This record gives sequence, structure tokens and C-alpha cells, in this order.
Amino acid sequence: MSKNSALIDSIELARRARISAVTMCATAGASHIGSALSVIDILAVLYSGSANVDAGRANDPDRDFVLISKGHSAAGVYSILGNTGYFPMQWLDQYCADGAPLGGHVTAHGVPGVEFSTGALGHALPFGVGIALTSARDGNDRHVFVVLSDGECQEGSNWEAAMLAAHHGLGNLTAIIDRNRLQILDSTEGISSLEPFADKWAAFGWDVVEVDGHDHDQLRARLSQPHAQPRVIIANTIKGKGVDFMENQVPWHTLSPDAAQAAAAVAQLEAGA
Repeated sequence: MSKNSALIDSIELARRARISAVTMCATAGASHIGSALSVIDILAVLYSGSANVDAGRANDPDRDFVLISKGHSAAGVYSILGNTGYFPMQWLDQYCADGAPLGGHVTAHGVPGVEFSTGALGHALPFGVGIALTSARDGNDRHVFVVLSDGECQEGSNWEAAMLAAHHGLGNLTAIIDRNRLQILDSTEGISSLEPFADKWAAFGWDVVEVDGHDHDQLRARLSQPHAQPRVIIANTIKGKGVDFMENQVPWHTLSPDAAQAAAAVAQLEAGA
């Protein structure tokens, strides 16, 4: 749990972050807004107290680690970090601009709050296993959270990492999967079926729970529960959450909203607050 005494409400943080992400993608002509909108509630809960992190202690050696394996959701990640004070909000206005600090995939170079650069999928869980194993051996009680997309669970590197984490009984490791069921060209089940998804994780020795990935109370409750083995939270989400013409639509994996679409999306997000 964060030691920050001035935490923003997670619902309000998610609302602000969704508006920021839509505006960023529209201004930059960037893609992945659907992916950003589906993961924002997960990130809002983590960065509003469920993880022991905050902007004032970004380099605290005893902080928890939040690793974003879903690197293509950069607009959502950066909007959360900007709205929680990790860097000036003006940085969001320069998203994907030449020479600006915030690129189209999550990067740790010069960006406070980002622990590991991702974009090529399947990298952060193996990295997180290494941090969790080292922390356990050093007697450090930090927790490692890894946020994954469901599509990248088609990558073999994740299952190698899952096997190793269970072998070492890493109860200080939690994976949260943004299970929106869509990827670049089709559904995950149409590309390469993941089901029975929960059973696969259980067979690898993980503690498995499923939640509504947009219900902050469910997320917060599961993130706060101790566990002896590594835990995976399968967070069922809606791609494009909060914008009716983006929700559950495959094309919004790659489309960028034009000015009119962005205005309509922001209006919906503001009205839904």
C-alpha cells in the first residue's frame, strides 16, 4: 500500500486519464487508443494506492515495481503517470513528437515512473520474475506487479517465466492481465485461442482469480490479498472502454481518432464521470 498521504481517487484518476489518452492519440495521430482505454482502470487502482509507489518516491529503493508489459498502451500509461505527478502534464501534449520524451511505446529512458521499456511483447513478466526472485532472496518486502495484455500471452516467454515463478514460490509477484479479448486483426480466440485461460495458469502453479477489470473495488480487494504463490489476476475488460463507438471494435487497436471523433469521445467521457 502506498505511503503517499495525498492519493487521488481512483475513479477520478481513471476519468482524467481516459480524457488525456484520447486527446494525446488524436493530437499525435497515434494508434492503440482502444488498448489504452481498456487498461486504464487497472492502472488507476495500482497508482492510487494498491501499489507502494508514488511520484514523490519514484526512486525509493523499497518501492514496489509496476512493470507494463503491454507497452503499446503507452497513451494510457503516460496519462496515468502525468495525472499523478510523475512528470509535467505538458509532456502529454508532445506525445509521439520528434525529440519529445514520450514515445508511442512505453519507454523508461528519461520518463519517471516507467521501470522498464516495452513494446515488443512478452518481456516484462520474465524481467519481473527476476526482480521478485532477487527481492525475496535479499529479504526486501517489495511487491512486483506486471500488467500484461491477453494477446501477448500467446508468447512462449511468458509461460517460461510463469513456470519459473511458480517453481520459486514467488508470492511477491502479481500479474494482471488486461483480458479484453481483442488484438490487432481479430479476437484472441480467432488468432490463437487462450482458453481455458485460467486453467492454464493454474496448471503452471499460479494462484488464479478473475475480476471485472473496470470494477475498482474488485481490483483493489484482489491486489491487497496476500498469496503464497505467484498470483495472476485475469481482469475482464472492454477494449475502448468508455467510448461507445470504440468499445469492442477491433479497428480501434490501430486507428487514431480524428478531431471530431476525439471531441465526441471526450464529451462521452466527461458526461460519464
